[in-house]
Amino acid sequence: MAEEEASGLQVLLSTLQSSCDKDVVLNILSVLTDLFSVGTDRRVHYMISKGGSEALLQALVNAAQTPIPDYDILLPLFRLLAKVGQKDKKFGLKAQKLEAIDVTLSLARKNLNHSQNLTHCLWALQVFASSVTVGTMLGINGAMELLFKAITPYSKKHTRTTRAAVEALAALLKSKSNSRRAVNRGYVCQLLRLYQNWHQGDTTNSYVCIRKGLLLCLKHITNVRSGRECFLLSRGTEALFKTAQDCLSSKSLDPIVNTVTQILRKTYPKLLLPASTLSSSYSFSIPGRTRAQPLHPRLEDYFEEDCEEEIEKENEDMENKEEDDDLETDVDKLTTQPELDRPESELAQYEAMCPELLCNLLESEPESGNKKSSEDVPGTLTCSCLHVIPMAVSPKHQPNCREGYQNANMRKQPRSVFRDPARTCLKAEQSSREPGKVAHEESELLVDSFSEGEGPDQGHLPTLHPLPKERSCNRRTLHARYMNSCHPSCRKTVEASEIVRKLLERHPGNFPFHNPRFYMARAGCTNSIPDYRVLAFPDFWGHRPPPYSQSIQQRRCGIQKAKIFEDVRRLIQPGDIIDRVVFDLDCLSSLSSDAPDCLKFFSRFESGNLRKAIQMREFEYDLILNSDINSSQHHQWFYFEVSAMKTATPYRFNLINCEKPNSQFNFGMQPVMYSVKEALQGRPHWIRVGYDICYYKNHYRRWTTAAAAGDTHGKYCYTLSFSIVFPHKEDVCYLAYHYPYTYSAMMSHLDILEQNMNTKKVFFRRQTLCHTLGGNACPLLTITAMPESESSDDLEQFRDRPYVVLMARVHPGESNASWVMKGTLEFLISSDPIADLLRQCFIFKVVPMLNPDGVINGNQRCSLSGDDLNRQWLRPSPTLQPTIYHTKGLLYFLSSLKRAPVVFCDYHGHSQRKNVFLYGCSIKETLWQAGQSVDTTVVTEDVSYRTLPKILDKVAPAFLMSSCSFLVEKSRDSTARVVVWREIGVLRSYTMESTYCGCSHGLYKGLQIGTGELEEMGAKFCLGLLVLQLKSLPCSRKVMAQAEALLDLEEEIADLRAQSRSSSNSGLETDDELPCGDEVDYNTDSCSDQEGDFSELGKDIQEHPSHTEGEEEEAEAGPGQLCGPSPLGGPPHHQPASSQ
Repeated sequence: MAEEEASGLQVLLSTLQSSCDKDVVLNILSVLTDLFSVGTDRRVHYMISKGGSEALLQALVNAAQTPIPDYDILLPLFRLLAKVGQKDKKFGLKAQKLEAIDVTLSLARKNLNHSQNLTHCLWALQVFASSVTVGTMLGINGAMELLFKAITPYSKKHTRTTRAAVEALAALLKSKSNSRRAVNRGYVCQLLRLYQNWHQGDTTNSYVCIRKGLLLCLKHITNVRSGRECFLLSRGTEALFKTAQDCLSSKSLDPIVNTVTQILRKTYPKLLLPASTLSSSYSFSIPGRTRAQPLHPRLEDYFEEDCEEEIEKENEDMENKEEDDDLETDVDKLTTQPELDRPESELAQYEAMCPELLCNLLESEPESGNKKSSEDVPGTLTCSCLHVIPMAVSPKHQPNCREGYQNANMRKQPRSVFRDPARTCLKAEQSSREPGKVAHEESELLVDSFSEGEGPDQGHLPTLHPLPKERSCNRRTLHARYMNSCHPSCRKTVEASEIVRKLLERHPGNFPFHNPRFYMARAGCTNSIPDYRVLAFPDFWGHRPPPYSQSIQQRRCGIQKAKIFEDVRRLIQPGDIIDRVVFDLDCLSSLSSDAPDCLKFFSRFESGNLRKAIQMREFEYDLILNSDINSSQHHQWFYFEVSAMKTATPYRFNLINCEKPNSQFNFGMQPVMYSVKEALQGRPHWIRVGYDICYYKNHYRRWTTAAAAGDTHGKYCYTLSFSIVFPHKEDVCYLAYHYPYTYSAMMSHLDILEQNMNTKKVFFRRQTLCHTLGGNACPLLTITAMPESESSDDLEQFRDRPYVVLMARVHPGESNASWVMKGTLEFLISSDPIADLLRQCFIFKVVPMLNPDGVINGNQRCSLSGDDLNRQWLRPSPTLQPTIYHTKGLLYFLSSLKRAPVVFCDYHGHSQRKNVFLYGCSIKETLWQAGQSVDTTVVTEDVSYRTLPKILDKVAPAFLMSSCSFLVEKSRDSTARVVVWREIGVLRSYTMESTYCGCSHGLYKGLQIGTGELEEMGAKFCLGLLVLQLKSLPCSRKVMAQAEALLDLEEEIADLRAQSRSSSNSGLETDDELPCGDEVDYNTDSCSDQEGDFSELGKDIQEHPSHTEGEEEEAEAGPGQLCGPSPLGGPPHHQPASSQ
């Protein structure tokens, strides 16, 4: 049947090309018109595949070459050509080959005074020009001059023809050659004048399509540098800005406003980012590397000849091709396990990191309730467990501060001192000095939360400046002594100032797993490059999740366009611009802190990031973020203090050097704020704040080392803009990208966990895996259940438990990963029966923070070496990436014992998607996605890597299975997930991504995620591991019975009982289902440079009546009738589902 249909269509097309009989040709055209008037575009594509485009074009040439062209044939033929040409990507090139372009151009010239015939010719020219090459040729052959004759002078007569000519001209101007030709011939001024005439004359908004078409012409012309210069000289910015103000109030005029916005944003003069250098304000000398010179912006680097590329192929096809090209399709590479990246003899040192294998549990335990110092408690580990993996750096780079609380039951062992290479550390004798006395002036309502002390003996110890209770507090001298929490035996006592002591007594806080004194102690020996002496109040005081959920914010319609127009207003109406620097990390001493009528900013505290604040208007500030240290990139994370605000006053903040092309801030996400006054009133919450939030491309450019090498990607800057009304006058507030979680918070949290756990049930060992470049300890935790008895069977069961390896915060800006890890750790050491059962099933190896230096110094992605540590797993350096090197070494060691983890998970945060989901690794799914055939006799794969995500989809409210992906990409081959899967052989090797924004499904649908939900996700992940153990892993009857009593898992337990009779591989699933990833479009709504290629052309073709010559067409478009953004029959512009 299909063959008969194909042969019938081919007969029609063949006859159409060869027949000279008018009736035959008209009948064939009528049949084809009826065929395409119903159904889907599949019919058109099918005809194109059978040579339909060539047949129609040949028929056109034949009909036009007759002595007297017959328009009874030509007009329906043009309509079919325009309809088919929209769907044929090579239509223009086919028309050029068959010489149909010259024929059409000749017919158009002959019909300049016949609007109906001319309109049909113009439709064909528009689809021909969809090819940039053909469009350029049309421009050379005088097509633009012809079109300008059709659209000038301004007249409302024959508006259908005018619209067709304008849209054809816009198609021609996509060619940069044509755009330059239009500039040289003075068309920019004519187009501006013509647009203003149509804007003023179209009082009923009946000709929006013509107005938008003229704007598209200007938009394409301004893609070239000469076009932008001519546009500015012609005062186009002022003209379009003024006309757009009349359109902002009407939703139906959004197509006009959107296009004007794009033009104004593009033509806004490109400016240097107002920062002294593009590299970080902080410097750190990398061992073994020559210190790079600061990267200074150069004006000439901010301008290029053209701002868009001419690409003949469809952008969508190119993007899909690039995505498929990134998939790893080398089967040998996917299936071959690489060799070790280090000598095998080095692995023996990691035995010290496995105290569970070396513990002497037969030794008597201390009596319950008898508290002893660590020196009095008998050691439960052999001496080898006390060994800390040596650093591969010189002694002068050794830290002076050992990682504290290494093990409450360990005997102390001396080791070399590690000194921070970036700063002069305290000498040994300084640690025994009495702390200096520090004076500070208290403000009327609040003292600055923390500020730098001036005492001569302060050294590097932070000075806490607390909040006064009374307004009438006098100037005081504060005494503070902080403990050096490097080891219990060398710990200093904490003697807080009188104000702090009374403050803590009056506001005890009572936060679970948080103690301000512990935090102060830990911050006292945290090494930072800027040598922080200030504690941010939220980190010191603590955070408690608010007792309510916050919805994903619904953005006010048109707010992004309004903010872009406000930016343009700065250029054309600069009268109210202040442009005063009020905070600058690069020259803090030169700024006056008493400047009137402005906010005060501060960011020199742990994890803080704000480089510069510029007051642009009375209540508007441009903010610049600091780059990652030893980098000129990665601007996303921010965390800063702001004070001296007025009440009931909206302040606008613009972070102007963001670099990601889009953000969840465009889809309902809000930044977070912590108010000191609110905290002291019993509401110590980080809450989502801000309104009129949007994220868009701005007029600043950044010049990076990659750009210097010729890579132009990512050279634009983006603005995150939001407005806030602060809750109190003269408050001290903190604003952040996401809920902050500092290194000191993590370390003090571990201190508290050790104090609160049941040592009779929980085996908890805290060691130092290594020290970072900055001299900070990277802790390694071992958590499992204590053996039930001292019998050999119980000890063997204790040591033989399978391993689970968890880690987090390799990217410093992903603080949500730390909150998830916090929830995991608190659950693992809790007294919950499920946690107790989980500890009996697994030995957990946890690295809670892989990049301490980056977190401490406010980086977004990198370590002090300027490296993205999650791209260093293939060949990590023991000197430059010690945390990765030694974590991988530990995994190698476990693998050498035939004890590779059953689950490996790296906790991350995702800035452009909602929900929580996993990335895993699958050979078959990768090959299937790449369109490769899979030889099942060669490629065999255990598909149980899907079990844990499926479980989490059922037990964790924030988790979404359909967002998970198991593809292996070339660009990710050096990440932890892929390397652990490929080199260590861990089937269930995952990256867990947590949203910064919120959830689009389930219990939390429509809500922004908070710390409570993130911590819950960490606990639910543990529950998922237990269910995984019951479903897919060998499990004892005792554990089965306990789980059955605790969990509602009747079906799962029944499945398990059936599986338990089989081999250890009984957990294999047999379904080879493909991933069901959700497709999300993150194009910024009003800033996209995309528009439909054919606008209203398809609709015009369908609805076009047979007009008589000279017929008036003024009434053809009703008020507010708009041109659709998509070609006829094409898919509508995809908007992200559920605000994504």
